[in-house]
Amino acid sequence: MALILSDAGLHRHLLPLTYTRPVAALRPGILTLADTWWRMTELPVAYRTEDYLSNKFPMRQAGVAREVRGSLLPVPDLVSAVLDLEPGEALVREGRTLATCGPGQDGPSELDWATAPTYLKHREYNGELVEFERPWHLFQHCGRALVNDVALLTEGRRSEPISALNTIIGDPGLIFLEPGARVEASVLNTSAGPIYIGKEAEVMEGCLIRGPFALGEHAQLKMGAKIYGPTTIGPYCKVGGEVSNSVFHGFSNKGHDGFVGNSVIGEWCNLGADTNTSNLKNNYGEVKVWSLAEGHPVGTDTLFVGTLMGDHCRTGINTMLNTGTVVGVGANVFGASFPPKHIPSFSWGGAQGLTEYRLDKAFEDFDRMMIRRGQHLGHADKELLEQIFRTTAALRDP
Repeated sequence: MALILSDAGLHRHLLPLTYTRPVAALRPGILTLADTWWRMTELPVAYRTEDYLSNKFPMRQAGVAREVRGSLLPVPDLVSAVLDLEPGEALVREGRTLATCGPGQDGPSELDWATAPTYLKHREYNGELVEFERPWHLFQHCGRALVNDVALLTEGRRSEPISALNTIIGDPGLIFLEPGARVEASVLNTSAGPIYIGKEAEVMEGCLIRGPFALGEHAQLKMGAKIYGPTTIGPYCKVGGEVSNSVFHGFSNKGHDGFVGNSVIGEWCNLGADTNTSNLKNNYGEVKVWSLAEGHPVGTDTLFVGTLMGDHCRTGINTMLNTGTVVGVGANVFGASFPPKHIPSFSWGGAQGLTEYRLDKAFEDFDRMMIRRGQHLGHADKELLEQIFRTTAALRDP
């Protein structure tokens, strides 16, 4: 028996974050959605995603499998309902398929996910449902994901002791330090949610943290950082300045002052000193963002959206990113004034104009950053990025 996590027709709607990963490989909390499913079900996990991602995220063959909409947060009610499915059954909510149980070769079609197929027996699900259908949902549901992951990772375990040099506001029992975590001379407030510090992670002196908050393993919070939850900083990130209700995927840097709010930052990104994201329009109106699925701006039904940034992006010193900016994969953004609110993948420049970031030069730059973390840009990564470069070429045309 295996668990297959399907993009279920949502892959394009979660771009630019899903250019380089399946939907279930997104990280709204401490763990990716797939890692949380694996830990909660103890079933081997596979992905049903875009063909060009299959080398890095393989689809394992399975006789009988439970196939789940990969955009769903695996909260306890949902996990139990999925595990209770019998072959030939579908878990549904208001006519929409959430999961199926049956032969794992082909799986449900995209239409089957939108409307529950009649060839399966329907089980109605009435429990808690948290779904990530658009990029901004990652920071909007970050708090629920954090609470879910903290409960999963800390059950039956005891936190490492926290230094008495820290000031704690709220319940100290909601602070959990993994082995090797270091926190000194900082203020930690758990009044609104837990604070989790990962293995070998460091919170430098003078930081101000309001939960819910998670700092991934080997990540670093720089001196005097101000963090407003819900916020997730992924593994091996280095973050300073002011951050509010945002999600950083792994290996990204924001080492200096500057504000990032209501934003999602991909892997291997570097935000230059005093990079700032606007997260609220001056007229307090609904934020619209560029949809790479629809090819035009769409409403978000919220007043707060900062920047949605794909992997391997960089910003120069003093970069200003406007409310609801979308940055594709591998962009290098710099210069005075606000750049466009949609910056296509592999773009180079800013408000004065964008040119194409040469792929060979981009690979050299990406590899230099990765070497600093003891990694290299591998063959599979280059193939994947070359595919993204080709498929996004039309977006870079002047």
